[in-house]
Amino acid sequence: MANRPRLARWSMSKHQWLALIGGISLFIWGLSGLAHIVMVLFGPQQAEFMPPMRTVDMAGAAPVEQVLASAGIGKARAVKVVVGEDRNLLQVTETPQTPRRYFRLDDGAELKGQDARQAEFIARHYLKERRAVAEIVHQTQFDADYPWVNRLLPVWRVRFAGDDRLTAYVHTETGSLAAVNNLTKTRLQTVFRWLHSWEWVPPQLEWLRVMVITAMVGSLAALAVTGILLLVAIRRGKRLAGSKGWHRMMGYVLALPLLMFSVSGIIHLVQAAFERPTSQMRMSPPVDVAQARYPIERDWAEVAAGLDVAGLSLVEAPDGRPLYRLGLAQPKGAMPKGEHDHSAHAGHAMPMGDTAIRNARFDGVTPTGPALYIDAATGRPWADGDKALAKALGRRFSGAPDSAITGMEIVTRFGPDYDFRNKRLPVWRIDYGTPVNATLFVDTATGVLADRTENWQKPERYIFSFIHKWNFLFPIGRVGLNIVVGVFVVLLLGFMAGIGLVLDRRRRRHQKPLAR
Repeated sequence: MANRPRLARWSMSKHQWLALIGGISLFIWGLSGLAHIVMVLFGPQQAEFMPPMRTVDMAGAAPVEQVLASAGIGKARAVKVVVGEDRNLLQVTETPQTPRRYFRLDDGAELKGQDARQAEFIARHYLKERRAVAEIVHQTQFDADYPWVNRLLPVWRVRFAGDDRLTAYVHTETGSLAAVNNLTKTRLQTVFRWLHSWEWVPPQLEWLRVMVITAMVGSLAALAVTGILLLVAIRRGKRLAGSKGWHRMMGYVLALPLLMFSVSGIIHLVQAAFERPTSQMRMSPPVDVAQARYPIERDWAEVAAGLDVAGLSLVEAPDGRPLYRLGLAQPKGAMPKGEHDHSAHAGHAMPMGDTAIRNARFDGVTPTGPALYIDAATGRPWADGDKALAKALGRRFSGAPDSAITGMEIVTRFGPDYDFRNKRLPVWRIDYGTPVNATLFVDTATGVLADRTENWQKPERYIFSFIHKWNFLFPIGRVGLNIVVGVFVVLLLGFMAGIGLVLDRRRRRHQKPLAR
């Protein structure tokens, strides 16, 4: 190859010129990325993965219509039966941001302040924590400790007594643990925000943050490219001695990972600059619950005969009529062993060997099976079913007709398109073509838009998931994935940044006498 010496000289000059800024950049983003991996591996984890479960039995319950009417509730965003600490309760969400109201099923009595107690019960269920609660606050905005990527609002911030400041963020409508922090995780999150995403930069200087980070991380991509060109252009018959030999040898192993991290990071940074940092979750307009005149509790023995009812909620049919939705439990044996729905654990790290437990939080499997519908006004079965209701929700949240739908399926597990931060399963995935050009995920149990992804966002999400976070290694499990990524980051810091900066310093020292 005649041009190989010229390619080698050009690549070497650029590689050496980029060494200082690239090495510093690698330390900044490598160490902060390592902080995130440490946080995932050793941060507070959940002890329980299945949500609280109790069969719904409405026999002998107070009429739902009367309970709501007595409480002055004519319309509500969500009405459902939830598992309380010692009994099932009727939960009512009147507005998205206010605490939810609760009523006893047997006599319809309202339990004042129950939403906070429900949050504490859920936190203790998932964390298996017995310490006293030091603070419980209803949180309606995202903040540094509970950022917008967690998706769910409002939540209850439940902090337990103790120096570790174990804090659970509980979403009572879904009965899930949205996030869990302790003092160590909070500090690691601070390191990540300051060094990895540079959230300390004022919003009015967002353009400068994007430009500086792009330049610095771009130097890593350029280092990887010029390093690969050097490996191709310069062939060695035997390994060089000392740090040069180590640096070159590790280049064969680490050049591609460095290129993957840097290029995917830049793509994520630029796209995030154009996206508004907000949750896509939306609740349906209020349901006219005053029309729910059918006394389902009177006929419960007949309605639920032979059924294992895991959930009961009031939803709105496409024509506006209220429906009772009976969510059925999964058939025995349908739940894959070791893989459950997620939430959280006490302020201790789980044993490293328990990969099934850690994977459960991210994989998730729906705890309920199919659903049946009953007209809440007449008591007649509503035969259209879940798919028809999902389409109606899609029309509501997209504003597009059914003819715009290009694909539709039920999602029972978390994945790259719909990840564990959304908490809700099962949901319907609805793919839309023109004019929507987006995918919507809707929850028929409460008529909620769980998430929305625009088509133009999807390539970046796959790139970030599989190339930056290395989720292509999912077969080895969440723990194995983070260990592998962590090992590569440590190698990049040690052999590429560390030795590279030493070589750059030596080169600069030798150049000084020549300059005189």
